[in-house]
Amino acid sequence: MNLFETMGMRRRILISGLIGILAGWYCFFLAKTLHQGAGDFHWAIYLANRFLAHQPLYEDTPLYPFTAAFFGLPLVHLPLEVAAGIFYGISSALLAFALTREGYHRLLIFLAYPYWIGMVTVQWSPLIAASAFFPWLLPATMAKPQIGIPVFLSRFSRRGLLACVIFGVITLIAAPRWPLEWIGQFGHYNHFFAILLLPGPLVLLALWRYRDRDAWLLVLSSIMPMRWFYDVFVLWLIPKSSREIMATVFFSWCAGIWRWYHPPTSFDQVGRWIVLSTYLPMLVIVLLRSASPALSPEANDSSLATPYSNAPDRSYRTRT
Repeated sequence: MNLFETMGMRRRILISGLIGILAGWYCFFLAKTLHQGAGDFHWAIYLANRFLAHQPLYEDTPLYPFTAAFFGLPLVHLPLEVAAGIFYGISSALLAFALTREGYHRLLIFLAYPYWIGMVTVQWSPLIAASAFFPWLLPATMAKPQIGIPVFLSRFSRRGLLACVIFGVITLIAAPRWPLEWIGQFGHYNHFFAILLLPGPLVLLALWRYRDRDAWLLVLSSIMPMRWFYDVFVLWLIPKSSREIMATVFFSWCAGIWRWYHPPTSFDQVGRWIVLSTYLPMLVIVLLRSASPALSPEANDSSLATPYSNAPDRSYRTRT
């Protein structure tokens, strides 16, 4: 690594660390002010505590798989608000570090409404989005499968797949019956399917770009059960240019502001707003721009943080 690369790496680490600290502090502040503990991350700590105490994991119907507990284990002895801040801060820092490999303009995705509403409720979306760039982090997609599966299937690599298999085996050794117990909780999850809400079926037009991994991320996400605006933050892996990012950020805040003044009355209504404000703008981006690199198991094995952009990829051209 030459001098300029070293300086660039230090700058990326500094900026990513600063974003992580600010995000973590503000998440802690919100959790403390709103008296909501660790928000959604509470379930990871809950499962971790029950595991350590040798108690039934799913006695109180937590909706998360046991895989989430392993992310809560290091933080079980901290106050919930502190754990929330650390979790969201680290997630944001990892995502920022990955994004800056492709250019600092991609940090604009942190302006998206789903990121901020995710901070209020301490969500997994930033960590799962970051896992798209790091094979060793891909097991994070197993903590919240409804948003993790689209990222895994559109961004997986051999090393990432191996990491997920090893992680899955470890969880089964620790609690062999957890998958069956977790499946029994599915009926408690309120959700919507974007593909079933008009004009959601239009998302299938993305398959016109079937060789584009972003098209598959969009379609796969639309057929998964979603709950709220924060679940679709992973779709901000799709826009690459500043113009694409800012356009999608704008539409996301249109929905956020509308929702503030017109509270939704059902999850289907939430889903329709998300389709209009997020899925359709992402669809336009996928259809109008030149294709991204196609799906490839080797895609993110080439480096610590492989870029997923429209930039030329020599190794990809060689393989094809």
